[in-house]
Amino acid sequence: MNGRNTARTAVLGLLLAFALILGYVETLIALPFGVPGMKAGLPNLAILLVLYLYGAREALLVNVSRVCLSAFLFGSLSSLLYSLAGALFSFLVMLLLKKSPYFSVTGVSCAGGIAHNAAQLLVAVLITETVQIFYYIPPLLACGCLTGFCLGLICRAVLSHLPGREMEKRGKDAA
Repeated sequence: MNGRNTARTAVLGLLLAFALILGYVETLIALPFGVPGMKAGLPNLAILLVLYLYGAREALLVNVSRVCLSAFLFGSLSSLLYSLAGALFSFLVMLLLKKSPYFSVTGVSCAGGIAHNAAQLLVAVLITETVQIFYYIPPLLACGCLTGFCLGLICRAVLSHLPGREMEKRGKDAA
């Protein structure tokens, strides 16, 4: 492994650790919206950074690793199912929208937050066979959009301060 690959692996490991820390911190924060299990999606910040800095393959690897490690460390088998469904669908949506010239990192993040919550709702309905769970759609999608927007702004700010990220520095990536 040459120095460039070693540095890349080290940074990806740090971003995975960052995502795990954010995931743990997220378990300590209760959102005031009254919807069971609602979270801010903080680990998605690390996934967005990997997606924009390293690409789809690396982002998928870090995302799946984060979900599996988080479930093992802080969760359960059921949390793995919900998290994996949300993470994979969110990743797919973000990957597709990232390729579009019409979506900024903030828009991609918003869509990812919405997709994550939609996938988790669908899994909940399939597992419980209770369609009334869909009553949670409005607050969950609003929260996904709001937190996705905030995380997208943070990601854009971080990217704009990294070398070689002129697009974000010029403001082309505005919300």
